[in-house]
Amino acid sequence: MLSFGIKTVPVGVTYTDLLRVWQEADELPAIEHAWLWDHLLPLFGPVDTPIHEGWTMLTALAARTERLSFGHLVTGNITRAPALLAKMAATVDAVAPGRLVLGLGVGGTRQPGDTLVAREYGAYGLPVVSPGEGVSRLAESCQIIRRMWTEDRFDFDGRHHRLRDVVCEPKPARRPPLLIGGWGDRTLGVVAEHADIWNVPGPPHNSLEFLAERNRALDERCAALGRDPASLTRSTQVMVSYEDPAATRAVVKELAAIGLTHIVLNLRPPFPEGVARWAADEIITPSSG
Repeated sequence: MLSFGIKTVPVGVTYTDLLRVWQEADELPAIEHAWLWDHLLPLFGPVDTPIHEGWTMLTALAARTERLSFGHLVTGNITRAPALLAKMAATVDAVAPGRLVLGLGVGGTRQPGDTLVAREYGAYGLPVVSPGEGVSRLAESCQIIRRMWTEDRFDFDGRHHRLRDVVCEPKPARRPPLLIGGWGDRTLGVVAEHADIWNVPGPPHNSLEFLAERNRALDERCAALGRDPASLTRSTQVMVSYEDPAATRAVVKELAAIGLTHIVLNLRPPFPEGVARWAADEIITPSSG
């Protein structure tokens, strides 16, 4: 069964704009979840385009909605220490109990020819690590976060993090599902071991053939760990065309056909009036039939 959500990139828009869309979506049962991203500088347009910090904005929107599950696609693992992130998530859960999904990804790493990560991370004093180190750090973060939500006290001695007498109170009302975004072989190993939901960008970022192959690769990693691949929800995001909703519906059906059933509709800013209802009427309801 398909599950639909919306993503509202907080770039070049106000809190009022975001709240309008989220509260409209909150009243539409066809929309089950809503998402932000977690960047400190915009990935498009001028670098000084206004952009809101993801976790602060997420908390504000959570407090003003009642039904939607919510999270980030995805939180960058390097941006905040994992123990701090687990504590932040537990606090957001206290604001909106049982609705948070913790979206987490490797974050920015050193890639040939890439300048965006260096620009963003340099501006905020964050380290840019190798892809291998990024995946290793992600695996440790998953362990720390889960233990903070389920254990009273513990120590942790990892390659990248060393914690002593960790306490997280209050704990979430229920353990938030962990969504991990990414598609590399090493990242898929972390997904198979730790995630409840796997997210991968859909077209135009990745082709259907590539997504189908990565989905099969994840099945293989689950099987190698003795995990039922069906226990892992497969999620993707779709760039919505306001001009051609039929094209978006066609992409959704193709994604569903290869097993990606948790569909996030990326609504491009600025957000038209009534955009959440438009998405429900023009894309979600026809695709669900």
